[in-house]
Amino acid sequence: MFANRKAAGEALAKKLEAHEGADTVIFALPRGGVPVAAPVAKRLKAPLSLLFVKKIGAPGQPELAIGAIVDGEEPTQILHNDIIRSLHVSELYLSTESDLALAEIERRRALYAGLYARVSPKGKTAVIIDDGLATGASMEAAISAVRQQGATRIIGAIPIAPTDIIEKLKSDVDELICLDAQESFHSVSQAYHEFMQLSDADVMEVLNEFSGDERSLVQKRA
Repeated sequence: MFANRKAAGEALAKKLEAHEGADTVIFALPRGGVPVAAPVAKRLKAPLSLLFVKKIGAPGQPELAIGAIVDGEEPTQILHNDIIRSLHVSELYLSTESDLALAEIERRRALYAGLYARVSPKGKTAVIIDDGLATGASMEAAISAVRQQGATRIIGAIPIAPTDIIEKLKSDVDELICLDAQESFHSVSQAYHEFMQLSDADVMEVLNEFSGDERSLVQKRA
């Protein structure tokens, strides 16, 4: 069990040390993935960028993901068609929720502008980090997006996930690192002593701290 998201990131960083270098970019999935990814980027001396992914929740069950949207030049949509069929989700609902998800992504991107490196994964090793997986919809969308954007190698890195989701995603990436694979999975929070819901202000604080550390490092090298 991890003390908090930062501690989980420090543990992931040790597993990813072999990928230190200029050809690696760390992509965090806001909000929860940012404090996990920051220690990884710091240890690997890699840029920290963001992938804005918004889950599409089921009608009346917003915590049940039926898909996800990730922004980019062409937004990527991932749908869990088996769940959609079983719940008889309408095309109108999917279209409306997708538009709302894209609007929220644009809001966050504008809010965080200037606080992170907007780096293309083209020709790079893309390490995609979240604080954990439940359905895997957000990670699946992120993987599809960086592949379309030309990443040469894709690594998924998470502190906790259900074993069946790990098996499902393994074929989508070059490497998948999960520190706590759970057969009896209840929620991402079960891996943490402290797991508070993060606000935009919390994310911005982490990004500001990371940027400050990077500036200090550059000044020391100079």
